[in-house]
Amino acid sequence: MNAGQAATSPMPMPARASAGGSTAKTLNIGEVLDRLRLDYPDVTLSKIRYLEAEGLVVPARTTANYRKYSPDDVVRLRYVLGAQRERFLPLRVIKEELESLDRGEQPCERPGPRPVPPPPPRVLDMIVEAGETVRMSRRELLAVTGVTDDQLVELEQYGLLAPRPGGSYFDGDALAVARTFAALSAFGIQARHLRSSRVAADREAGLIEQVAAPLRGQRDRLCGHAQDTVDELAGLLVRLHAALLRSRLRAGPSG
Repeated sequence: MNAGQAATSPMPMPARASAGGSTAKTLNIGEVLDRLRLDYPDVTLSKIRYLEAEGLVVPARTTANYRKYSPDDVVRLRYVLGAQRERFLPLRVIKEELESLDRGEQPCERPGPRPVPPPPPRVLDMIVEAGETVRMSRRELLAVTGVTDDQLVELEQYGLLAPRPGGSYFDGDALAVARTFAALSAFGIQARHLRSSRVAADREAGLIEQVAAPLRGQRDRLCGHAQDTVDELAGLLVRLHAALLRSRLRAGPSG
């Protein structure tokens, strides 16, 4: 079955099969990602978690609250990704289709908007996705991001970015910080204005480590549960920060 067929054919399973305690072999989120990337190479862990947050897939949870995906969950995720890529449908419409399939009904035919060729992926976005596997010299970082040497020095002085420990190269996180700062600097924002962001990140990282520390150990090096927990908590805190910031801005200036 090709990608186009996967996107338009009905799913041969109930939408909530994973929550019912199926005896089929279950997968962790990393294994699910490996399977999906065979047909959807752009999918990420964050994307899978986002689809769960939107209610499009509901993996089972262990007593330790780790996700366990059934084969049906993987089919469901393929349906969503296929509907997005092949039919350009928004998640709201895809969710309606899945609910129809859950009830045993055939979803209404939705041709979707006229296909528009997707823009080519931005190289830098793909680099940042690689995280710490990026190795950039100082000169390369300046050339790619457009920040000046003086600005980079200030970012380092205020602890907003730094070379990898024990080396002189910068990773994908440093690249993301420098690119974001370059955009902020267009509004007159300077590195010193962002000290509170670094302090908040330090505090939240400490909170995450407190939660994840009991999970680390010999067994976790095999299962990756601690890292999965760290990633999930980081994503939730980013979402919380965005919601709080949006709420504060809508409230207007105090006093």
